Amino acid sequence: MKILVTELMWEDGIEELRRLGYSVDYDMELSRKREELLNLVPKYDALIVRNETRVDPEFLDAAKKAKVIGRLGVGLDNINLEAAKERNIPVIPAKNANATSVAEYVMAAMLDASRPLSDADADVRRGNWDRRFFTGYELNKRTLGLIGLGEIANRTARRAKAFGMDIIGYDPFVAPFDHVLAETGVRPVDTLDELLSDSDFVSVHVPLTKATKYMINKDNFPLMKPHAYVINSARGGIIHEQDLVEAIQSKKIAGAYLDVLEKEPVEKDSSIAQIESIRLSPHIAGLTDESQSRTAMLIAQEVDRVLKGGESICAVV
Repeated sequence: MKILVTELMWEDGIEELRRLGYSVDYDMELSRKREELLNLVPKYDALIVRNETRVDPEFLDAAKKAKVIGRLGVGLDNINLEAAKERNIPVIPAKNANATSVAEYVMAAMLDASRPLSDADADVRRGNWDRRFFTGYELNKRTLGLIGLGEIANRTARRAKAFGMDIIGYDPFVAPFDHVLAETGVRPVDTLDELLSDSDFVSVHVPLTKATKYMINKDNFPLMKPHAYVINSARGGIIHEQDLVEAIQSKKIAGAYLDVLEKEPVEKDSSIAQIESIRLSPHIAGLTDESQSRTAMLIAQEVDRVLKGGESICAVV
């Protein structure tokens, strides 16, 4: 059987598929060559994608032989799940494989905001020695607000707790005795507004849906503390980017760490790229050697399970 990989996949996952006896074709740029992609997919029994490949009805109609689609990550906004379900094609994301890496990204962002060592290094190399300007603050006793209380938030909370932070969370789908509340000491709040107003750092951990589109915007930025930072490692479009720029320019909040943007890659003349206190990274929060190895191996093994007639424990449709 043949498997097509359309985006970046760590080599150990590809080697695992070949060890299991599959013929694997791999082109990490194929997601950007739509016409070529649509001409290729009819030949394959399984397709493995990341976040750039648009798995829509046109794609699924072309994938006439496909028995399964593997997703190298957890976000599913590029995949039409209803269309996959109608065609009886299971979709398998890499459940929790990158959760630790994303949690560590959030910690890195908060540490950078409180102690900007790279800025201090650059200033010292310019011949300065401004100890007062680079006096930071402790994360201890600061409040971290988590929007969404899934596995990434759970692991973030455990790490933040070790730094002595107070942690609050907003998630209307989490019950009082779910593990993230019962075992990590996260204090639930009833509304998003309450979380925004009480937090020194706000970290986003929800999928992009109709309900979460622009959920942080000009109407609720004024509720936040003027020294607060917002961190988005989830999906672009959850934070209204122009409203964020204006909130920082008007000193309603201090800044932001954005690993994801509504349009990726960022445009050079984008206003969001002009604000120094908005720190940008190229969608790498979950991208570490360890997490990508786990992701690749998980998807390889779960795709193999389905192709051999079994069911994947990670399947969403």
